[in-house]
Amino acid sequence: MDRRSFLLGAGSAGMLAAAGAAAYWRWQEITPQIRVPGRAEGHYLRDLRDHRALPAPSAQIDTDIVILGSGIAGLTAAWKLNKEGHRNFLVIDGPQAYGNAAGGQYGDYAFPTGAHYLPLPSQDAFHVREILHDLGILLRNPSAEKPYYDERFLLHEPQERVLFEGRWQEGVLPKEGVPEWELQEHRRFHDEMARIHALHGNDGKRLFTLPSALSSQDPAWRALDRISVRTWLELNGYRAPTLHWYVNYCCRDDYGCGYDQVSAWAGLHYFCSRGGQAENAADGAWLTWPGGLEPLAAGLDRRAGQRRRSGTVIALEKSGKGVQALCFELDGGQPRTYLVRASKAICAMPLFVAARVVQHISDLGFDASRHMPSYAPWMVANFLLKGFPRELPQAPLSWDNVIYGGKGLGYVVSTHQDVRVAPPPKTVLTAYIDLSAQEPPVARRWLQDAHPQELLQLAMSDLTAAYGPRFAGIVERADLTLRAHAMASPRPGFLSNAGLKALQSVDGPILFAHADLSGFSVFEEASWWGYQAALRVLA
Repeated sequence: MDRRSFLLGAGSAGMLAAAGAAAYWRWQEITPQIRVPGRAEGHYLRDLRDHRALPAPSAQIDTDIVILGSGIAGLTAAWKLNKEGHRNFLVIDGPQAYGNAAGGQYGDYAFPTGAHYLPLPSQDAFHVREILHDLGILLRNPSAEKPYYDERFLLHEPQERVLFEGRWQEGVLPKEGVPEWELQEHRRFHDEMARIHALHGNDGKRLFTLPSALSSQDPAWRALDRISVRTWLELNGYRAPTLHWYVNYCCRDDYGCGYDQVSAWAGLHYFCSRGGQAENAADGAWLTWPGGLEPLAAGLDRRAGQRRRSGTVIALEKSGKGVQALCFELDGGQPRTYLVRASKAICAMPLFVAARVVQHISDLGFDASRHMPSYAPWMVANFLLKGFPRELPQAPLSWDNVIYGGKGLGYVVSTHQDVRVAPPPKTVLTAYIDLSAQEPPVARRWLQDAHPQELLQLAMSDLTAAYGPRFAGIVERADLTLRAHAMASPRPGFLSNAGLKALQSVDGPILFAHADLSGFSVFEEASWWGYQAALRVLA
């Protein structure tokens, strides 16, 4: 029975309808704050036809290395340079400091506006372990199979739950109320993922690992990139609706598009590449913070010496033996420009931006018309609550809360890591909404044109499914962050993208460092390319 039928049912229909009406009007009273990082700068850059129309630079800055972008890739490059004693560099923020790792604050309550967790890194992701050790998060034995982590940042129980057929249950893949034949398929799927996780290709490397650049190049397995995840499931006899929902959910969550649009290689990589361990945590545990990955980004920034300047690059070109970057800031919609001269530039920006900024990028082997990744739009919604909503009794409020069949990707609880005797008086719930039901250009246009109440209705869809219409009554504030090009999506064929391969290997006055080089956006990939760019500079 849906909520509408329930409210109009017999007996207490009048009382419930009145309560529903009150909640509806309370929801209408909520005016969300809309954050659109990078939209003004991006549209200005998109619409600019001639750089000569810009005002003359008001300043010139000289440095050895300019890092263009302060997301995880750029911050990792800066951190590694500083760690190795190379301190003559400058980071230009880009449209938003920390990019997809940014966060926000409601007084004492932190929340993410982008990524919100980091799986324990395996030994292959040595660069991530080096970062975590330097930041004091990994406390002992960073090169051991099972290092020791600061327990404040290890995700504690209860970790995740799913609302399935009106009842909460532990885990994201439903088990209770699922037919036995579907449960058998669940077990077969997990056994197969464990088997593949342990396999090595004909070159001796693990088939799937993080960073993906260290994965096997075995052509027999990389051929999976020609088909979708959904096709792979069907070819291997998986029919269970709950399993298909789960795999689709995971693809939407990590890649921003449905499993019928994700490369099967990328889908297996999601399930088979991780496996980090810890001396003081269960295998496959996660690290998280109330502000998502913002504390990690801020830690990298501090350890890099905070050599950042606001601004966005509008043109980068070779000049003499080095490079020059024309940068701008918008002041009341009007640009102010400055020029940065350096011996080398690290482009730590998405490729859809780099293609416009880097002059003659096609000379480096990247043709935007053929090699540009597909980008998925996202919305991240943060709700400051006056208290905790009333829960159904079957499973307690967890860090990650997923709605089976929901429009979004569920919600996380920012105060989950707070170890207190009693719950805090307030909390922040962060809802993640992919827009994979529409093609990216259509979804981006909707994000741009939708009324704030339309955005809010979608942002609250999973929360109202979990708590009913009364949820609106405890919302004190709502902030919606719209990311029109949130992440690159690894669609079938992405492994054979010659343009990405060309930029991965560029070594000269202009270097590239961004998760886009891998074809998908996760911390381990972004930090890998920032680390590699720093090593090339140091060499």
